[in-house]
Amino acid sequence: MFTETSGTVVITGASTGIGEACALLLDQLGFSVFAGVRQEVHAQKLKEKASPRLTPIFLDVTDADAIAFAVETVTNASNGKLAGLVNNAGIAIPGPLELLPIADFQHQIQVNLTGQLAVTQAFLGLLRQGQGRIVNMGSIAGRSAAPFLGAYNASKFALEAITDVMRLELRPWGISVSIIEPGTIATPIWDKSLTQADIDKENLSESAQNLYGQAMNAVRKQVGILASKGISADIVAQAVVHALTAKHPKTRYLVGQDAKIAAMLKHLLPDRVYDRLVLHSMGL
Repeated sequence: MFTETSGTVVITGASTGIGEACALLLDQLGFSVFAGVRQEVHAQKLKEKASPRLTPIFLDVTDADAIAFAVETVTNASNGKLAGLVNNAGIAIPGPLELLPIADFQHQIQVNLTGQLAVTQAFLGLLRQGQGRIVNMGSIAGRSAAPFLGAYNASKFALEAITDVMRLELRPWGISVSIIEPGTIATPIWDKSLTQADIDKENLSESAQNLYGQAMNAVRKQVGILASKGISADIVAQAVVHALTAKHPKTRYLVGQDAKIAAMLKHLLPDRVYDRLVLHSMGL
């Protein structure tokens, strides 16, 4: 399955979940991994699980200074060449679009989209020198929208577009650009999202509760069920490794049976029929 398994790879959002799984698998395969984290505790946990080839770096994708420092660190340690960049950092901010504070929507886009572009721009010089590859962590939510996840959907739909454009623009330099589209994965992002949803619901006004309270309860319950049945992040990591190492990497990787079914139905069904399926699946 895998071909070249050497060189330097940078991964954002490697503290937990998919990013951590990618960092550890790439380390096991022999890559020199720079794993982006935001807290010392996560840096220490990664060190305990990995070989000396793995180096945690403090990288907030919304912080230009942090990105610049990460590029300098990687440049000094990699002879100016990068084999791969995995744009994995991401958050999920839930809530009905009608009531979502614009600042929250902007933060969702900043982390999941603008930050990915900023990091990619910063590392492209190293990727050119190393004839490296870019892997963006999308989601089936980038193809199929769901109620109360509008901001997250918007960020992932847009990441699909950016991936397509990068693939076209960077082709002259032989830089492969792929996007991973997982379904429901057992990662902390959903626990954090559900916690935030509970906080947001408690802060809703009485009129907002009347509008969306019952529906939000139903969706929260269903998301909790789906999250508990999510597949391992290790399966996503295998798709990332394929995108980085295969002789002929795919442009898109649907990961998980639910993602594959959703993509097929979205392609085949009229919008309103698909809408009814989505609403039913979310308990609405």
